[in-house]
Amino acid sequence: MAVFTPLDDAQVADFLTRYTVGDFVALKGVPQGTENSTFFVTTDQGEWVLTLFEQGEFEDLPFFVDLLDYLDAQGLPVPGPVHDRQGVALQRLAGRPALLFPRMPGSHPSAPNLAQCAALGDALGRMHQVSQRFTGQRDNPRNLAWLERRHREVLPHLDSRDQALMREEITAYAAAFTDAELPRGAIHGDLFRDNTLYDGDRLGGIIDFYNGCTGELLFDLAIVINDWTSDAAGEIDRARYDAILGAYLAHRPLSAAERALWPLMLRMTALRYWLSRLLVIHVDPPAHDITPHDPARFRTLLMRRLEGEVPPLPA
Repeated sequence: MAVFTPLDDAQVADFLTRYTVGDFVALKGVPQGTENSTFFVTTDQGEWVLTLFEQGEFEDLPFFVDLLDYLDAQGLPVPGPVHDRQGVALQRLAGRPALLFPRMPGSHPSAPNLAQCAALGDALGRMHQVSQRFTGQRDNPRNLAWLERRHREVLPHLDSRDQALMREEITAYAAAFTDAELPRGAIHGDLFRDNTLYDGDRLGGIIDFYNGCTGELLFDLAIVINDWTSDAAGEIDRARYDAILGAYLAHRPLSAAERALWPLMLRMTALRYWLSRLLVIHVDPPAHDITPHDPARFRTLLMRRLEGEVPPLPA
């Protein structure tokens, strides 16, 4: 159960009096999640999601609130945080920072079909189009500088082949990206399938923006393609690839520099997750008793991006 700070009905009923969301009916802990405590809350006016923040950089929470408020105002399918009667979104409950959200419709797509892929590409393209005007700033916590610094900590835990692979890849990224001028804006930073909700083929919501930051838009897009279009062997499903990118590019065409660096960005985001999962296992064990994700998945993706051809980008 991913509820690290338990709450009882009376606590939540009292908490809800800060808002105009109706009277408390029911509370249920959400078992998914690895970092924060999440609850489904029912009132006589609707369904809500209550999140208690257990770890991380709490000073970054106003950035997430402002970003979600902005994207919600732009008509994107994101859960804009609920503000209390005084207009404040960020609260405290049980000694933890807390946010209340409307519950978005749908469930996570384990094997997204082409209509779902196109809906995701459409929403991400619209999001990146408007996010370039968002004025909030938060550095990407998993950027190239992070890769260069943190990969040294896992090298002693790798065999000589993987040590060489990681070093060579990061050297290549530094040479290509250090002076590259790529479009930037607010990005989700972790847009895996389990951070979306679908009601049939309709995208009900993009959720969990807690890796959101200011960064290269291409970084966000590459994370999506690696997760949404890759099979168990790391091969790209061309139909899904074309569905996502075709819908995305209708809203935000890629620059010449982005097109040139696309294959390398797919490699860099694969290594980003390979490294972060290795760090959890060997260097930074989780604060709670959870099972870490397997790093091998992202090493596989990296090798396929190195050894196989990346399909061409749609025109």
